[in-house]
Amino acid sequence: MSTVKPDLDWQLPPQLEIPPEFVAAIRACKPTVNGKYAAQLLWQRGIQEIDRLPGYLDCDKYQPTSPFAFGIEMTAAVERLKKAYIYAEKVAIWGDFDADGVTATSVLWDGLGQFFARGERLSYYIPDRMKESHGLNVAGIKKLATQGIDLIITCDTGSTNIKEVEYATKLGIDVIVTDHHTLPAKRPPVAAIINPRYFESTHPLFHLAGVAVAYKLVEALYLTLPDIPQQPVEYLLDLVAIGLIADLVQLSGDCRYLAQQGIKRLTLQNQPDIDGFRPGVHKLLQLCKRNGDRPTDISFGIAPRINAISRIHGDASFGVELLTSQDVDRCHELAAETELANTRRKELQKNTTAKVQTKLADLDLSTTSVIVLVDSNWSPGVLGLVAGQVAQEHGKPTILLSTNSDGDPGKDKVKVARGSARSTQNIDLYQLVNSQSHLLNSFGGHPFAAGMSINLDNIPVFTEAINQQLQAKIGTIPPPSIATDLVVTVADLNAGSGRELFEDLLLLEPYGMGNPVPKLLIKNCFFKDIKNRNIQDFKGKTVQYIRTKFGLIDPTSSNEFPGIWWGHYEHELPRVACDAIVELDFNSYDKRFEVRLVEVRPAAIISVTSSLRQVQPNALDSHSERLRQRQQPLQILDFRQTTIDRSATNLDLIIWVDECPSDWNQLHTYCRKAMLTKSKLALNYQSTNLATSREICQQLIGAGKYLATSSESIDLARFSAKLKISDRSLRLGLDMLVEIGFEVSLQSETNILTICSGDRIQNLSESDLYSLFIVRQFLAAIDEEQFRRNYFLQVPVYAIASSLSG
Repeated sequence: MSTVKPDLDWQLPPQLEIPPEFVAAIRACKPTVNGKYAAQLLWQRGIQEIDRLPGYLDCDKYQPTSPFAFGIEMTAAVERLKKAYIYAEKVAIWGDFDADGVTATSVLWDGLGQFFARGERLSYYIPDRMKESHGLNVAGIKKLATQGIDLIITCDTGSTNIKEVEYATKLGIDVIVTDHHTLPAKRPPVAAIINPRYFESTHPLFHLAGVAVAYKLVEALYLTLPDIPQQPVEYLLDLVAIGLIADLVQLSGDCRYLAQQGIKRLTLQNQPDIDGFRPGVHKLLQLCKRNGDRPTDISFGIAPRINAISRIHGDASFGVELLTSQDVDRCHELAAETELANTRRKELQKNTTAKVQTKLADLDLSTTSVIVLVDSNWSPGVLGLVAGQVAQEHGKPTILLSTNSDGDPGKDKVKVARGSARSTQNIDLYQLVNSQSHLLNSFGGHPFAAGMSINLDNIPVFTEAINQQLQAKIGTIPPPSIATDLVVTVADLNAGSGRELFEDLLLLEPYGMGNPVPKLLIKNCFFKDIKNRNIQDFKGKTVQYIRTKFGLIDPTSSNEFPGIWWGHYEHELPRVACDAIVELDFNSYDKRFEVRLVEVRPAAIISVTSSLRQVQPNALDSHSERLRQRQQPLQILDFRQTTIDRSATNLDLIIWVDECPSDWNQLHTYCRKAMLTKSKLALNYQSTNLATSREICQQLIGAGKYLATSSESIDLARFSAKLKISDRSLRLGLDMLVEIGFEVSLQSETNILTICSGDRIQNLSESDLYSLFIVRQFLAAIDEEQFRRNYFLQVPVYAIASSLSG
């Protein structure tokens, strides 16, 4: 079975006529920008009314929605909190362990802390990621009851915890639910439930994350009892921005407004003398080398670090202390621990991904609609991240489960699996999994992400049921696609050293669900000055998490534009003309604009849009042969990732390709032969670990020494076959042998090669050898060949057929 990810369908941006007055309106709102790129993006994303532009582009001109838009539920919640305040009741915040849950807990801790003495009358409880699931649980409620808690306020959780709420009620504890996850069939028996899912999907509050719902509750209490708080409610907005951008919610309406205002507040955390200073947030920004003025400072900086706390430690409680404490020394200590947790998370994620890929090899992905995998050794903390990677790579919803738990070994480790699920291609994961809720112990989430626990015995039935349901609902899942937003050149990137394009893209921030980071398509580009290295943690320790840096050029500009490719090695980048999809950003550490590489393919064989799937392949290159054979489509059999018994096939009707080609000419030769003989073409070369260019270099030198010592001659074609390199590369290699002192003789008529040692052979060190220009040429040629072979190990059949039709 194959673990190679399916070929992505690259979708070009639509060709649109943007009204000149729309571009002019953008420039009127933001006079310093070009406006043409922003206009195209806004128009593509449905922002086409000029009167919407001021509030969209400038958050200070947006009219936010009142928290009392939640109606009687918000009123009931505020009244219950007023009662708790008047009667000096004990209140507990029940949070969640992801970044949205931790920031929501922090918002309530700081916000309600203006009304209730923290520690004495206000406390918080966050479930342990490794031992407990999302949501309320009986054991935690029982613990709070022993502490004399009168009121529980949930954040980012609780909507579906009907039984747990009923249990709390029996113990005399009232519950206020603030949440944004999918609603239950009936309203839970709570004092109030504040959940934006009760609104229509077009309502400006509908997409609020858990942290924003918590903020709306605090805002309503501030409006009701304005004389009590000693700090403005706006001091909480930096926490709101962190949680919003970290979570999978659509940043539109009030979500966008709160994120924009929160980023403004977050930027101020670089100034220790401001009111509302958060030393923990300040230290996190320092550690991730960010300024806090960009959404990416959250999504690639602060949020992964907060999430790493529970992914590594299980208990995320100290994350709240980190975000809210005024003890500078303590915050620095906690920030350092958070940084190390994030470093360990990266390494753990990489190792777990490799193990998941191994298990994927046992699945027939062609007949699988929902990927479900379970293992006893996976760390539950990173399963959501890895599931997201697998879902994106294979275009299928993915559920990863682990029996690795710190619970009771007699029960938890043997019988129960916990894990995470991630969706793709707009498949509603929540409805899909919830349809089998009778097989689950617990479950919660939203259409794109969820967490669950399930008895091991139920997993086979669960897997079969959700696969059957999805297949019945949508049939075959289409191959995954990637949409590009703008076609740009390297000259466009270099304009103003990247600033001109960047400032246009900046107008649409913050990006997120419903407003994704723009994907820029660059055609016919080349990668230069390629180098990779492992990253290091803040203590200088090397981490097994790779990144590759490069320069980008194309026919419009020979000035390299810098870029980075996370999680990939330098040999994975083609040394030929490419089409690339990138994202433009500002590197605050290097103080420069750069692109992040998203996808890359050799330009000559790129597949753009799904139209290629409809092409009927005509197999021959010459025009006359194509006309003659137009009614003879080539049938291609793909055995590259399977073992085939040739004795069971009719060999007279099949042309076998047993050696992996390194260029299209080699493959097309087989195709012509198959077409002329009216045979099928069978791709029968297997995935193998290809030798590196340096290994081949050493093999060639060793072979040269053997031939020189033995005085044997060898046919050139046989020599290249033994080394598994092309004739062109071998001839470069022979030039290399001459350069280092061998005497090489090649008979032009017979192609018989003779190598003698001569008297000039140099005993070079490796560093001296690889510094020679001819050696570098030879290594580059081998790298290019190996890249092509890797490509032909994976190239989809329809792309081969398409290459024959042009």
